[in-house]
Amino acid sequence: MTRLKVNAVELASYADRAVQLVNTADPYRDQDRLTTVDDARALLSKQGACGRLNHGDLTELQALRQRLRIVFDAVDAGNPQQAVAVLNQLLEQYPIRPQISGHDDTEWHLHLAEGSPSTAAAYGAKACMGLAVQATEVGMDRLGVCQATPCRDVFIDTSTNRSRRYCSERCATRANVAAYRARRREAALATAGASA
Repeated sequence: MTRLKVNAVELASYADRAVQLVNTADPYRDQDRLTTVDDARALLSKQGACGRLNHGDLTELQALRQRLRIVFDAVDAGNPQQAVAVLNQLLEQYPIRPQISGHDDTEWHLHLAEGSPSTAAAYGAKACMGLAVQATEVGMDRLGVCQATPCRDVFIDTSTNRSRRYCSERCATRANVAAYRARRREAALATAGASA
C-alpha cells in the first residue's frame, strides 16, 4: 500500500507539466510564449528531454494548452464537473503507455509515455495523468487560478490549509500592496468626508 502511495506522489509531480504549459499563455493580456518550435523545445527541455519537435508538435501543444486552461478555469468558476469532463476527454486522447525501465544505473521505475506517437503526445500523456492524479489525490479545489489582477496564471495549491490564492510570491506581494493602498485611499476619503 505504501508503495502505491509513493507512485501516486511521483505521478502527481507530472502535474507541473500541465501548469507550465498553461502558463505559457496569458489570454487576458494577449501574451503567448509558445509560438515557435524553439519555444516548445525550451518548455519541454525543463523536464530533461524533448525529443524531436516539429510544427505539428507545436500545434498539438497549443491545443492541449487551451483545453488544460479550461480545466483550471472551470474549477476556478466553481464547476468541477466541467473540469472533470474535459480532463477525462484529455486522458482518453493522451493515454499513458507505461513501461518499466532501469537505465543509467537507476532503479526500476515507470516511464509513462513510451511509444507515444509524438513528442507532444508524450508530454500530454504525462501532464494529463499528473493533473488527474493530483486532482483525485488532493482534490479538484487545489487547482487554482491566480487572483492577482491581471495575472491569470495557474497553480496547484500544495499548502496545508488550502489557502493559496496566487501563482507566486510576486503576485501575492503585488495584490497585498494594492489592497493596502486601496484601504489607505478609502480611509483618506472617509477622513476627508468627515472633515467637510
